[in-house]
Amino acid sequence: MFGGVGPSPRARPGRSARDIRQGARQHLARQPFARPFPARLPSALCTAFLMSLHVATAASAADRIRIAAQKTGTLAWELDIIKAHGLDKQADLDIQVVELASTEAGKIALRSGSADLIVSDWLWVARERALGDKLVFYPYTSQIGAVMVPANSPIAGLSDLKGKKIAVAGGPLDKSWLLLQADARRDGFDLKTQANIVYGAPPLLSQKALQQENDATLTFWNFCAELEGKGFKRGIDMESIEKRLGASGPVAMLGYAFDAGWAAKNKSAVVRFLGVAAKAKDILGHSEGEWQRLAPRIGVSDNAGLEIYRRRYSEGIPRRPIRDEERDAIGLYRVLADIGGAELVGPARELDKGTFYDPEKSD
Repeated sequence: MFGGVGPSPRARPGRSARDIRQGARQHLARQPFARPFPARLPSALCTAFLMSLHVATAASAADRIRIAAQKTGTLAWELDIIKAHGLDKQADLDIQVVELASTEAGKIALRSGSADLIVSDWLWVARERALGDKLVFYPYTSQIGAVMVPANSPIAGLSDLKGKKIAVAGGPLDKSWLLLQADARRDGFDLKTQANIVYGAPPLLSQKALQQENDATLTFWNFCAELEGKGFKRGIDMESIEKRLGASGPVAMLGYAFDAGWAAKNKSAVVRFLGVAAKAKDILGHSEGEWQRLAPRIGVSDNAGLEIYRRRYSEGIPRRPIRDEERDAIGLYRVLADIGGAELVGPARELDKGTFYDPEKSD
């Protein structure tokens, strides 16, 4: 369905330098030169020819993967690490990055075939599969956000949200918001009717939080880290909500999304990319220096703030087996499908078991 990596032309095995020189003489002898070509090629010409052949072969050997990444997103940070450390070249990959303004633009790029891989959630991948596209999902991060409150706030659980003004990033169908509502229902109350809910873009909601216009703010993890650096605390962590809803561990709801057919044709390149991505995550998880270097891109300049970003980012790195991720996703999908309905998940009420990509099993 999508373009991208394909078989790379490589030099035929068993050809020596002597064979290549002989072939070059035969090829050049057939050309309409004005003067007869000498029987013996000058050594300098032979050397130049062999060098150009080597460079061309090496350049064409790298397998191409086209990635659409949100310019301000976490994936862009990781791709920066990959390039800066030469991890792509070490893995014989030609990673071509298209920076986009929004996650929706990435989805369009993947659907149209102008990108091979994006980061999205398994809800979207499952919906697309139900509509006929055979996309697959591989865990990227378990960090999705939290309910942030001022340091002196008494809010520490769901029941504390009754009657409060709650700002929600991402809109009515945001997965964290739906999970929060699902857990509240199990406790016997309806957050949508028993609290004052306002929706907005994450940057705006962060400003409103700092101005203390809302009692609590449910937002994405990186905006949580920003607020934490400015004195806010996590009133309710979404990982605890997931566990209350049946998950056995941190669930990677965000992951790499790509076409199953493309992955089957280019399995080696996909596996190498996933390995490179894991190395980049490990570097970001441990290197304070890299966070300092990326500070202008992230938009945080103080060391304390960067340390919060590093710690929260590291907490979200997936470390569980694929089968555990898939099992928990199946359970949470049922919860989300029940509360979000067809508007959220489309026609599929159950998560297709082929949604998760397992390199050890995929062909």
